[in-house]
Amino acid sequence: MTLKRFWVFLSSLDSYSFINIFHMFKKLLSTDFNKFISLNYSIFLLRFGAGALIFTHGLPKLMKVFSGDFSFGDPIGIGPELSLILAAFAEGICGLFVAVGLWTRFSAIVLAINMSVAFFFAHAGDPFNTKEKSLLFLLMFVVILFTGPGKFSVDNKIS
Repeated sequence: MTLKRFWVFLSSLDSYSFINIFHMFKKLLSTDFNKFISLNYSIFLLRFGAGALIFTHGLPKLMKVFSGDFSFGDPIGIGPELSLILAAFAEGICGLFVAVGLWTRFSAIVLAINMSVAFFFAHAGDPFNTKEKSLLFLLMFVVILFTGPGKFSVDNKIS
């Protein structure tokens, strides 16, 4: 019965519909950047998503700095106070800059260094499923560093 319904559906389609379906799959399987969706939209989605997510992750650290509570880990031996300030700056301030596309490459470098410290030092002894988030963020910020802010950014508007 299901095969019969499928055949009726196929019979109801005209040749124009088949051509549209064919072109849709051709775009979906294409390796050309601009065939399926504009590269600028992809860069915006990655930049805004990564920046907003790391900002929400760093906001509690930023609030700890403003409240004067400097209890934090010391993964690289510079002291817990400076470690917290640097992590809060990277995740809270630079994360917001990446999200809006302001000083994007500089902020991506700061965030990539921060995520490298988190992955290789702060979570060095943890199992991989604990530290994989920092590795994912590290990879996203390296890609943002390479691609730049894109067309839909403050950097593009002021340059």
